[in-house]
Amino acid sequence: MTETDIQCPWSAQWHDAQNLVLRYGCNATAYQILNPGMMFWFPPEGHAVVGYVLSGGFRVVAGSPICAPEHLASVVAWFEDDAHRSRQRVCYFGVQERLTRVLAIQGPLACLRLGAQPVWSPQRWPAMVSRKPSLRAQLARARNKQVVVTRWTTELASSHHPDPDLAGLSQCLREWLQTRPLPPMHFLVEPETLAYLEGRRVYVARCEGTERTEGTVVGFLVASPVPVRNGWFVEQIIRGTSAPNGTTELLLDTAIRDMAASGADYVTLGLSPLSRRADLPPVEHPAWLRLVLHWIRAYGQQFYNFDGLDAFKAKFLPETWEPVYAVMRGPRVSWRMLYAIAGAFSGTSPLWFVGQGVGRVVRQQVQRMVKA
Repeated sequence: MTETDIQCPWSAQWHDAQNLVLRYGCNATAYQILNPGMMFWFPPEGHAVVGYVLSGGFRVVAGSPICAPEHLASVVAWFEDDAHRSRQRVCYFGVQERLTRVLAIQGPLACLRLGAQPVWSPQRWPAMVSRKPSLRAQLARARNKQVVVTRWTTELASSHHPDPDLAGLSQCLREWLQTRPLPPMHFLVEPETLAYLEGRRVYVARCEGTERTEGTVVGFLVASPVPVRNGWFVEQIIRGTSAPNGTTELLLDTAIRDMAASGADYVTLGLSPLSRRADLPPVEHPAWLRLVLHWIRAYGQQFYNFDGLDAFKAKFLPETWEPVYAVMRGPRVSWRMLYAIAGAFSGTSPLWFVGQGVGRVVRQQVQRMVKA
C-alpha cells in the first residue's frame, strides 16, 4: 500500500487521484479529496484512492474510497489494515448508504447521521422555479438591479496565468469570510478553492447597473463534478457585501440551467448538518450523544446557522433528501471520533478553534455596537 504526503495540486499523485475520481467518483463530495491539505492512499494496483486527513489519532476520510463498486470491500479492508499498522483508527465522514452497507457486512459499525443533502434533477429545475413565486420574485430583484451571471472560463486560472476576474472573486471571498462567525474551516468545506479550479465550474455574478459599478463582481458559485451520477455538487455560493437581493438565487438558477443544458442528471447543494428532512427511521444514539446533538442545535446557532442553512436549501423544493453519515468500526460512536472530526475541519485543536470563534463573535458584536 502506498501513502503519500499532503498533496500539491498538479503533482503526479494529484493527477492520479483526479483520474480515479473522474472515473469512479460516486459520492457527492468525491472531488473534494483533491482539496488542499488532503493526504492520498493508493493500493498497490493503483485502482483506487482514499483522501483523508490525520486528526486525533484517526484517519478522517473525505467520503468513501474512490474505486469500482466491486472493489470497495477489499479497498476498505486494505486501507483499514494499513491504518491499524500505523496505530490509527478510521472514520469515514460524509458517506452515503453504499459504503455503510459494505461496512455493516464486515462487522459492528458505529453510525452517526450527520444530516441530509437535497437533490434535484437539473432537467426538472425550470418546472420547480415556475411553481415558486417567491423564488421568481428574488430572481426578478437581481435582474432589476442588472445583475448578470455568466459561466467563467477557468483555463487561465488553472494554468497559473493572471486573470482580471480573479481579483474580484478573491475580494468577494474575503468579504464573505469576514461575515462568518467562525474562522475558516477546511477539509470538506475548504473556502480557498480559487487556486484549485481544474475540473470545476465557476459562475460569476456581475453588477452591470451604473458606470461606477459596471462589471463589478458581486458573487460567485463553484461546482465540482460527481462523475458516476453525471452531476454536480454546488460546493460554494459566495456573496460580496454589495450583492443585491436575489444574487444567490440567480447564481444557482443560472448554474443549474447550464448544467441541464449540458445533459446533467443530478445536482446537490451538499450536506445540511443536523437536518431531519431525510425520510428515514431514527438512528438510536446513546443518551450522551443525543444530549450533545441537542446542545449543538440549541446553542450552536451563534456560530453556525444550522436551521437557516436547512431552510435555504429546502426553499428550492428538492426532489429528495439523501441521508449522510459519519461511520467507524465499533459498537458505538465515541468522543474520540467526534473530536477527530472537529479537528479535521478546524485544522487545529477544536478547543482552540472554538475559542477563536468566541473571540471573533465578541469582536463582531463590539463592531456592530460601535457602528450603531
